[in-house]
Amino acid sequence: MASIAPEFRRKGRAHKGTVASHFAPAAGALPGGKSPAGRNRRQRLAVWWQEIDRPALLIVLLLMGIGAIAVAAGSPASARRLSTSAERLPDLYFFYLHMRWQFLGIAAMLWASSLDKDSARRFAILIAGLMFAALFLVPVVGHEVNGAKRWLNLGISLQPSEFLKVGWPILLAWVLSWRARDPNIPVVGICFGVMAVLAALLMLQPDFGSTMLFSGTFLVMVLLSGFDMRRMGAFGGVGAVLIVIMYFTYPNGRNRIDNFLFGGTAFDQVDLAERTLLNGGWTGQGFWMGVRKMALPEAHTDYIFSVIGEEFGLIACIVIVCLYIAFLVRVLMRLVDEEDLFTVLAGSGMAAQFGGQAFINILVNLQLFPSKGMTLPLISYGGSSTIALCLTMGLLFAITRRNPFIRRERFSLRPNGDLS
Repeated sequence: MASIAPEFRRKGRAHKGTVASHFAPAAGALPGGKSPAGRNRRQRLAVWWQEIDRPALLIVLLLMGIGAIAVAAGSPASARRLSTSAERLPDLYFFYLHMRWQFLGIAAMLWASSLDKDSARRFAILIAGLMFAALFLVPVVGHEVNGAKRWLNLGISLQPSEFLKVGWPILLAWVLSWRARDPNIPVVGICFGVMAVLAALLMLQPDFGSTMLFSGTFLVMVLLSGFDMRRMGAFGGVGAVLIVIMYFTYPNGRNRIDNFLFGGTAFDQVDLAERTLLNGGWTGQGFWMGVRKMALPEAHTDYIFSVIGEEFGLIACIVIVCLYIAFLVRVLMRLVDEEDLFTVLAGSGMAAQFGGQAFINILVNLQLFPSKGMTLPLISYGGSSTIALCLTMGLLFAITRRNPFIRRERFSLRPNGDLS
């Protein structure tokens, strides 16, 4: 695959600029000696509104709205499963908690989207560094849930791997973009080393699902940066060997793969999810009218797509899939007109990570992929996951903000713009 880096090196920087110049106030104080602070805030808001990708923002808010309704539908099933004789959880227990997390997430997303590109990059790299360091602590002092040690108890439960998703694509994009300045820097080797350490830390928890998601994001970005396809086969072979080793050393992962390949019992989670999903037909049983969801584990998180299918029908599921596809297409269309290598790599990486998580969850619910314990982004209930996803979306909007008054050159995937 031809590298895109040379093309970026040839392009000048004459197109840089922001909408701020179109809204710049005259120098000096306002008439009457009034403070210009209020006007400056309004102007900054106007600049943000002009530069942000509004269609993509609308899709994100739509998905979060669907998530609020879906969690309300799945909350009774999970609340009753977790209730005890000593304490009975209200049916909407998880819905109320989810709404709080959503409000915090929206605030975090809007704040992150207001950052300039350099500030967004620095913030993401800082988050990635802190969460990478936290992953070293998880096997030692982590909190264990359902046989997996993935959380740190810091007054609140924190899952470092969820927040690492915020900065992982931007960290990789930053390192890979060094190649545009100096082709002799072994950026791919550095990234492979970081990925190997990350995979080892995740499998110590163990968390095979996150390992595959981070690896998939890494693969997309390395390929887009122009990594030699002939060498990729060797690394693919190493990956296959590692998966075989995982199969024989990680019992939970082996059971999930066996159930997917050879079929399990009628009470397996994936089988229950598919039955729940199909029970609603095309139009669904109606809100809070689902029956099979009551036997479904993690109805408000991992298998919320099945709850949507039972209560709102397959048509609603198709709409959700279309919204995810529309978001990915919109982001990629935005990146086509970019002239900056870092922006293209970071935006593509975040889109790949977001889309990969969404479609893995959906395929698991359709019994087309082994169970991974992965939430449906922006829809499933979550604390760490909701905040992390909203921060990721905010940073994506920040690095893809663009002055609409400036026409940009399109980059070419061919080094010299020809077919040779």
